[in-house]
Amino acid sequence: MKALIALLLAVGSPSAQLVIPPPTPPPLPLTDESVLLLGDVGTRMTVPVTIGTRGPWPFVVDTGAERTVIARELAGVLGLASGGAVRVITMTGTSVVGTTMVPALSVSTITQSTIRAPALEARNMGALGMLGIDVLQGHKVRIDFDRKQMTLQPSVKRRSVSRGTPDEIVVTARSLYGQLIVTDAHWRNTRIAVVIDTGSPVTIGNAALRTAIGKRARAIGPISVISATGETLVADGHAVDDVTLGGIGFSDVPIAFAEVAPFHRFRLDNRPAIMMGMDMLRLFRVVQIDFANREIRFTVPRSGRAPTRFGI
Repeated sequence: MKALIALLLAVGSPSAQLVIPPPTPPPLPLTDESVLLLGDVGTRMTVPVTIGTRGPWPFVVDTGAERTVIARELAGVLGLASGGAVRVITMTGTSVVGTTMVPALSVSTITQSTIRAPALEARNMGALGMLGIDVLQGHKVRIDFDRKQMTLQPSVKRRSVSRGTPDEIVVTARSLYGQLIVTDAHWRNTRIAVVIDTGSPVTIGNAALRTAIGKRARAIGPISVISATGETLVADGHAVDDVTLGGIGFSDVPIAFAEVAPFHRFRLDNRPAIMMGMDMLRLFRVVQIDFANREIRFTVPRSGRAPTRFGI
């Protein structure tokens, strides 16, 4: 099983030819709740991004990445200036990569002035760039899997937690390097830390969780993942029962186990943790990630698709 992973954190062979469509005129101004179509709801999510006065171009929305990234091919077409080298962390380790200076990046209600963005190959990202949490901070990202739509809108810090609807699970998170880490998750009686990673098609667990589960998981074979920098990681795939998130129970959850560098970056290498990818997020109808309020809302699937409820 192969999957494309595009996680990238701050700290070979010739490229395959990429045909980049000609730039279209800048889109009309978008409202605060502009609805953006998902590029591929199954694995990759892309939104139209304008750079300067050119575009839009398809970028992946990656809540697991600290830095916004641009494809080298697109940077070349746009004639963007070099920004020097930077050290980045991906699923396969630490690399030094070149950067480019991206001017006036905009999507929906988000407008960002010049960004020093790492430049990577498009074929390893599945798009012409990735929007990281450096751009998404202060906003809500709402993913509606039923309608195959995503909404980006500004978020205002509240003094208290807003109650959810009867079919919503509302969980709060702590913030580390701008990343939201959920602690209201368990495997049986073992607490699990969760990082929501919309840039990954698969859920990855660390060695501490693998040790806690022991032989109480069903092997599903190796899972090969490709990082945003092009390296391949082979992870140990298992289906895990008795996983709960915010009081909702899951069975037969596929998890690729590997002691990848981001767990160390998030200080999660010594406690059970997962990076929740799109495979697990798609179990819900709607997922809303509110960076300003450190809050994540999950809408439970309709009858017939829902996992088991516990104490809701």
